[in-house]
Amino acid sequence: MMIKITNEYEKDSDAIIHYGSCYDFVKKIPSKSVKLVVTSPPYNIGKEYEKKVDLNNYYKSQEKIIDDSVRILTDDGSICWQIGNYVENSEIIPLDILLFPIFQKNQLKLRNRIIWHFGHGLHASKRFSGRYETILWFTKSDHYTFNLDPVRVPQKYPNKKHFKGPNKGKLSCNPLGKNPSDVWEIPNVKNNHIEKTVHPCQFPVELIERLVLSMTNPKDFVFDPFMGVGSTAVAAIKNNRRTIGCEIMEEYYEIAMNRITLSSKGTLKTRPMHKPVYNPNKDNTENKIENNKSQSVLFKDTVNGVRNGNQTKIFSS
Repeated sequence: MMIKITNEYEKDSDAIIHYGSCYDFVKKIPSKSVKLVVTSPPYNIGKEYEKKVDLNNYYKSQEKIIDDSVRILTDDGSICWQIGNYVENSEIIPLDILLFPIFQKNQLKLRNRIIWHFGHGLHASKRFSGRYETILWFTKSDHYTFNLDPVRVPQKYPNKKHFKGPNKGKLSCNPLGKNPSDVWEIPNVKNNHIEKTVHPCQFPVELIERLVLSMTNPKDFVFDPFMGVGSTAVAAIKNNRRTIGCEIMEEYYEIAMNRITLSSKGTLKTRPMHKPVYNPNKDNTENKIENNKSQSVLFKDTVNGVRNGNQTKIFSS
């Protein structure tokens, strides 16, 4: 697949990957030009890519980028803000609750508060260990893109049939699968994950794929203001969408460029959507059967690339 990658905004680019602050760059993006804004912003907990500030200043910085994200969003577009907790001396402040008034001020409509559940993380000693984060899904209007079929998950009882009435003997469930609901069990990216890079808080690509496939159409723009190592861009390119991303950390930017390039060539290795979470209580044979089944349903993947700088480059496979 041939794609055009640029460092600055160009309307005909497939991937606009900016090395620099999103707060400045977003001003260059035209109004109503992006179908989906999806990101996981810094949580203000002192990671290497952020400076910890008081919560009032954190709120103001988030308000600034959210306001601009609303401006660039199409009328039928969506914003997905994936967020966790601010932690101070074992006291937590849920950031989705803190930031909700900003979205409300912008008259966005909350469609789901999605719970992303994962099995691994830090072990707490003064409270229960945190094993979920949230995704706030907002739309700009009541007329929005939502494609359910591409993100359906396997039915629990796929051949279940009506046992009486006029539909007796017919399937009682959708043969394409069921709605994934608003609780998603997707492994987070830890040391043994196939997508692991140096980033300490990396998005799993399949999490973003579910949002991209359901809330956009082919060739739509997907924007991630806090791009990190480019998982949102990978999910977009992999599924024939266009992408815009910003990153201030040079190391992360270069990794993102590598991953985007490999994704465009179909060689980046990612965890497939719908692959069952490993269950240690099942024997290895059963786990292998489930994993092999999932492989046949999913998209082809990839791994590697180069830095772009300020030049436009065309990559082809």
